[in-house]
Amino acid sequence: MGKFIGALDLGTTSNRFIIFDGRGRMVGLDQKEHRQIFPRPGWVEHDPMEIWRNTGDVIRGALAGTGLTGKDLVAIGITNQRETTVIWDKRTGQPYMNAIVWQDTRTDELCRALSREGGQDRFRATTGLPISTYFSGPKLRWALTHVDAARTGAAKGDALFGTIESWIIWWLTGGPGGGSHVTDVSNASRTMLMDLQTLAWDEEIVRTLDIPLSMLPRIVPSIDSQTWGTTLADGPLGARVPVCGALGDQQAALVGQVCFDTGEAKNTYGTGCFLLLNTGTEAVSSRHGMLTTVGYQVRGQKPVYCLEGAIAIAGALVQWLRDNLGFIHHAAEIEPLARAVEDNGGAYIVPAFSGLFAPYWRSDARGVIVGLTRYINRHHIARAVLEAVAYQTLDVVEAMRKDSGVDMRSLRVDGGMVANELLMQFQADVLGVPVIRPKITETTALGAASAAALASGFVSGLDELKKNWAMDKTWQPRMPSEQRRKGIAGWKKAVERTLNWVE
Repeated sequence: MGKFIGALDLGTTSNRFIIFDGRGRMVGLDQKEHRQIFPRPGWVEHDPMEIWRNTGDVIRGALAGTGLTGKDLVAIGITNQRETTVIWDKRTGQPYMNAIVWQDTRTDELCRALSREGGQDRFRATTGLPISTYFSGPKLRWALTHVDAARTGAAKGDALFGTIESWIIWWLTGGPGGGSHVTDVSNASRTMLMDLQTLAWDEEIVRTLDIPLSMLPRIVPSIDSQTWGTTLADGPLGARVPVCGALGDQQAALVGQVCFDTGEAKNTYGTGCFLLLNTGTEAVSSRHGMLTTVGYQVRGQKPVYCLEGAIAIAGALVQWLRDNLGFIHHAAEIEPLARAVEDNGGAYIVPAFSGLFAPYWRSDARGVIVGLTRYINRHHIARAVLEAVAYQTLDVVEAMRKDSGVDMRSLRVDGGMVANELLMQFQADVLGVPVIRPKITETTALGAASAAALASGFVSGLDELKKNWAMDKTWQPRMPSEQRRKGIAGWKKAVERTLNWVE
C-alpha cells in the first residue's frame, strides 16, 4: 500500500510532478519547460506531444529523486492550464494540430460574429461566461473550420477534443489502447459549452457552434472515488496507480488553500491576479464583470461554485518597472524602495496597458501615472506600483460583494508576490479583512494532490485537509478608516483618467 500522493501540475510554461506525504508536505519534485510557439501575432500554441513526453520525464525524475517507485503512490491528481484546446485522433493518439493556448486571440472574429446575435452575454445565463477568445469552445470551432484533418476526423468520429488534463489523462490511462476520455467540472465550466446547473454539455450551444457531441469528453466530478482508470504498468509510473482528481489551476489553488466555506476566497498574485470567492452551492450570476465558474465537485455532492475576477497586470507591473524603465535590477528591490516613504505622496499608477480587465472590461483604457508633483520621488513611484496591485484586488472584491451579497471574511494569498510583506499589509488595510499566507505556497499542486487524496480515501475528508493546512503569517488591517477612504477615492479618480484614451 502506497504512502504518497502524486500531483501533476500541467502549467502554461512547464510541467511539474510533485510528490506529497500524508500530511500534505512536499517530498519530491521535478519540472520541465515546454516551448511557447508564436506562429502569428496574437497566436499562441503548444505541442501536445511535447507536453506528454515532458509529463513522463517529470514523473520519472521526481520518483528517481526521492528513491520512490510508482507502487509507493496511492493516487494521482492533476491540475492544468485551463481553456487550452487539444484535438487528436483517437486511433493513433496524434494531434491534428498544435494546442491553441488560452492566451490565443485568433477566434476574435468568430467571437464578434457570435456576439452580433444576442450580445456578448448571449450564453452567460447558461455557462456563467461572456463570449470571449479566452474560452475553449470558440477555439474548437475555429479548428474545425480551418484545419482539414480535424474536420475530416470529426466527421468520421475519430476526433477527440479536450483541455490539457483530458489529453494527459487519456494517455496515462491507455491512450489509443482504451484511454479514459474525461474532463472534470471545473475545466468543463471554462469551455463555454457546459450548463452550470446540469453540469452537462449544453446541446443548443454545441449545435450553434456546430461541434459534434461525440468529440467531447465525459464530464466527471473533480474529486471522484470512481477512478477514471489507472496508469499503465509499462507507463511513466511503472505501476497501476488510480487517476481520480482533476482541477483547473485556479480552482486547484482554491482547494489547496482549503477555501471550502462560503465567503472564503483566495488570490493568486502572479503576472496577473486571479481571485476566486467561494459562493457555496449556488451559482451566482455576475452583473459586475466577474465570471461564474465551478470551484470543485465531490462525487455524490452538489458542486461548489465561485465568482472569479481576473486582473491582467500585477507582477507584470514590477517587471515593467524593471525591464522597460530600468528603475530596479531585481523584482525584490521594490519592497525596500517603497518602504522608504510613509505613503504614495498622492501618486497613483493604473496599469491599464491593454485596457482594464475585471470589473471594468474597458478596452479603450490605457495606463496612467497621476498625481505627480515636485515632491514625488522614486520611492513614491515604487510604492504606487505595489498599491496598484492591492487596489485592483479591492475593485474585484467590491464587484463580487455586489454580485453575491457574500462578505469576504478573509483573503488567503499565494503566488510569487506574497513574499512582499509591505504589499500584503497594504492589501489587508484596503480590504479591511485579514490576509493569510500559507506555509506551502505551492497551492495549485497541493490542490490537485488534495483532490486525489480525498477521492482515494487517503485522507478522511475536508476536515483533515483543513487540519493539515498550515498558516505562515496573517496581516490584520490596521489603517485608520479616514486614511483608507481617502486612498480609495484617489484610486477611483485615477481609474477614471484611464478611460476613453483609445478612440
